[in-house]
Amino acid sequence: MAGTAGDVDYARYGEGYAGRRQTDPRIAELILSSLGPARTVLNVGAGTGSYEPSDRRVVAVEPSPAMLAQRLAPHSSVVRAVAGALPLPDGAVDASMATVTIHQWPDPVAGLAEMRRVTVGPVVVLTFDPAALDTLWLAAYSPELYAAESRRYPAIDTVVNALGPGTTSTPVPVPFDCRDGFTEAFYGRPEAFLDPAVRRSQSAWSFVGPEAEARAVETLAADLASGRWDERHGHLRAQASFVGSLRLVTAPPRGHVHGP
Repeated sequence: MAGTAGDVDYARYGEGYAGRRQTDPRIAELILSSLGPARTVLNVGAGTGSYEPSDRRVVAVEPSPAMLAQRLAPHSSVVRAVAGALPLPDGAVDASMATVTIHQWPDPVAGLAEMRRVTVGPVVVLTFDPAALDTLWLAAYSPELYAAESRRYPAIDTVVNALGPGTTSTPVPVPFDCRDGFTEAFYGRPEAFLDPAVRRSQSAWSFVGPEAEARAVETLAADLASGRWDERHGHLRAQASFVGSLRLVTAPPRGHVHGP
């Protein structure tokens, strides 16, 4: 499995994911609704087990030992494998899901094709739209972070086309107190980015050099201290949700594509 566990060394950067990248119940509700009545669910790039349904039979696919060691989902069975080569026969599961993971895959299109192959019912993917990442003010503080993330995430059209006819993409509002600590979760809580532990649970920072990261943090800290951040973005502290780049892509069950 060397070299196949994504584009981040989670043995080095993955510590704390289970504690800081928890399931947000409002986002989870959207995912579970999209999975429909499926009784068997495949979770590809499962990581620590966030968003896995607790009332279904779950098969979790994850190549990283560091992530597997942090799993908090004892109800699921685990397979150490990669998205592009799922060790399952055609139509093996009722539904499949992949949450904030496809940007880690060496070939997202191949991985999505594999998910479609092994899934009879819906395929549900939670990802970010690279064309909308700069909606978050953080891009101005760390253009290096924005550039790195823009390169990593496949275009939404690429994801939709890979999953086939009838696939839809829906913007997902991020709640103010989101429990899943990706960058947009802190749209109205900017002080969080001053905490190294928060940044270490966001894989994007591993692509930003230490000098650029320090510069971004120092500039943000200064703007918070001076009130400049609040002058520009303070309204976000009272905004209940934020619609940025988070997307829920859903492919229908096989044979359920409706015409115009």
